[in-house]
Amino acid sequence: MKTIFSGIQPSGTITLGNYIGALKQFVELQNEYNCYFCIVDQHAITVPQDKLELRKNIRSLAALYIAVGIDPEKATLFIQSEVPAHAQAGWMMQCISYIGELERMTQFKDKSAGKDAVSAALLTYPPLMVADILLYNTDLVPVGEDQKQHIELTRDLAERFNKKYNDIFTIPDVRIPKVGARIMSLQEPTKKMSKSDPNTKASIRLLDDLKQIEKKIKSAVTDSEGIVKYDKENKPGVSNLLSIYSIFSGKEIREIEKMYEGKGYGDFKADLAQVVINEIQPIQEKYTELMQSSELDEILDRGAEKAQAVANKMLKKMENAMGLGRKRR
Repeated sequence: MKTIFSGIQPSGTITLGNYIGALKQFVELQNEYNCYFCIVDQHAITVPQDKLELRKNIRSLAALYIAVGIDPEKATLFIQSEVPAHAQAGWMMQCISYIGELERMTQFKDKSAGKDAVSAALLTYPPLMVADILLYNTDLVPVGEDQKQHIELTRDLAERFNKKYNDIFTIPDVRIPKVGARIMSLQEPTKKMSKSDPNTKASIRLLDDLKQIEKKIKSAVTDSEGIVKYDKENKPGVSNLLSIYSIFSGKEIREIEKMYEGKGYGDFKADLAQVVINEIQPIQEKYTELMQSSELDEILDRGAEKAQAVANKMLKKMENAMGLGRKRR
């Protein structure tokens, strides 16, 4: 069985885009792969965080993983900072990274643009992401289109380490979903839906009030044509809504287009809102139950223990390969 690794930052509530592009597909992947799902809290602190809010978000994200259908008997769910091998291996990967290749990372450029100063970690966190992946002999990394560059760096550093020290790392491949890999903003459909968007109408969060979700969908930007048709270039708003409808209903986009021939956007949006609510409501109910029980912490304790056992084995191989400490047998 091949291994999959994926990590999500606990910074803000998960959006519909995060759910479609990541969590929803994880539920299917856990039946076919050996899965490690990590809450990457050490990545979150590359930018300033309120410590109480961060702690709350870590536990909340863990609850959402389980609420959407991740089975802790099938997949390993854990918190990054509770497995010290990540930070240790991250430093080692940083030592074989070049400043130039880190400065070329798109996310560093975006997050540092216009700022007088940023933390050194904002530049150097990609090697930590590389370590996250390589510690588990990962074969596939499911990511959105915007993360492809990080997987390319992971492959480069793994090959560099294997060539320079010892051939110990599996070279991972990227896995991008064909539909829904990039869900766009409801208000600016040429931009990706983001949990950090200051416009609250632009994104749907999994923990939004159900009435609020309905309002956001009904106020989503479309166009003046009034025709429900998929045309990403000329009708980005409608195309985005069609993608969401298709993913949640299981219907092909062409089938949905036929359903709304001769109808306006009002009917289309009202039905889409109900389709989305039908999916999110049971998730919210399970989430509330988990947040009020000790079951969640027990799952995370077991996950950290299991992840640590695997990560520590690879860490020892890395240390031996680089000549760190005393030789271990």
